[in-house]
Amino acid sequence: MKKESIKKVVLAYSGGLDTSIIIPWLKENYNDCEVIAVSGNVGQADELEGLEEKALKTGASKLYVLDLTDEYVDEYIIPTLKAGAIYEEYLLGTSTARPCIAKGLVDIAIKEGADAICHGCTGKGNDQVRFELAIKHFAPNMPIIAPWREWDIKSRDEEIDYAEAHNIPLKINRETNYSKDKNLWHLSHEGLDLENPGNEPQYEKPGFLEMSVSPLQAPDEPTYITLDFEQGAPVALDGEKMSAKDIILKLNELGGKNGIGLLDIVENRLVGMKSRGVYETPGGAILYKAHSVLETICLDKMTAHEKQKLSITFAELVYNGQWFTPLREALSAFVDKTQERVTGKVRLKLYKGNMINAGVWSPFSLYSEDLASFGESDYDQTDSAGFINLYGLPIKVQAILDAKNK
Repeated sequence: MKKESIKKVVLAYSGGLDTSIIIPWLKENYNDCEVIAVSGNVGQADELEGLEEKALKTGASKLYVLDLTDEYVDEYIIPTLKAGAIYEEYLLGTSTARPCIAKGLVDIAIKEGADAICHGCTGKGNDQVRFELAIKHFAPNMPIIAPWREWDIKSRDEEIDYAEAHNIPLKINRETNYSKDKNLWHLSHEGLDLENPGNEPQYEKPGFLEMSVSPLQAPDEPTYITLDFEQGAPVALDGEKMSAKDIILKLNELGGKNGIGLLDIVENRLVGMKSRGVYETPGGAILYKAHSVLETICLDKMTAHEKQKLSITFAELVYNGQWFTPLREALSAFVDKTQERVTGKVRLKLYKGNMINAGVWSPFSLYSEDLASFGESDYDQTDSAGFINLYGLPIKVQAILDAKNK
């Protein structure tokens, strides 16, 4: 890619620190190229306010704001939820959003006849891979510009210096300069005091948490909720039919006020290093819990156990940016088959960070109270003797052989 051939660039734009300084940097380093900013709305709410004015003021020729919220929920979050995919306790909030946003970026780049796509991901993180693999899937010959792999800036402090020198307004300062990613599913926090795993997150400090409260500040009375699922997807909350997106938004509110969904982990990044992050996923944590509870009565043993194994692979694919791959699609087909009878209702009690099972029902329940009962039932307990003799035969034979050879 020759710099002089780059006349028009589509930039993945959030209005945060990285992408705010990238617009003037691109114009300075790529022949005063036209920069078209594209923001994918995946539910970051107030972060979109004033974005167009800021983008134009810092040198962009235009801003597209793509409403991807329904697509994000229906085509990325729900398939991941149904898979039960969890990466080292992390519910994949950023990981699921990146391929969705990247697809939108490519759509605009093709529409605008752009010469390159640019992103603000660092060379240390996972997002560079997630964006670029998705771009390669939809536009395999599209040049990609990653300023963090080119410029001389070494830290977020130096980014702030650059912004101040170019009169770029920022919503943060050096003391609140956490690296954050927000969408309708979660909010992540990295950097500053969190870089030391020995530091306790400041959950009770005003302004630290945005989607949740500390369990210490949650109400003293529990909140009961019921969730209805059809074929593994949520369809109603407290008896009211809603879209999956609206269910998530409402659960964010209910879970957030009860301190649900806080996670503090040191995770293994794709690039090899470990990274400490604090996540808020109130609605997502509730959905994962309820879906898991429902599966306990709807899935047979072998299917449930195999699904648990494959959910790890599914999570790794999503985390590693491999959403648009044959294996992920094949796993989703397997998951969809397992979910055909995952239909029913789950009741949970939310209390100070806890999600307590308070009942589960399904017309496809495999649980038989008659068979499992400690009282009188139709189960013939003498059947187990022959089963145990056959099941334990290899152990018995091995023991007899060992005794002969002593």
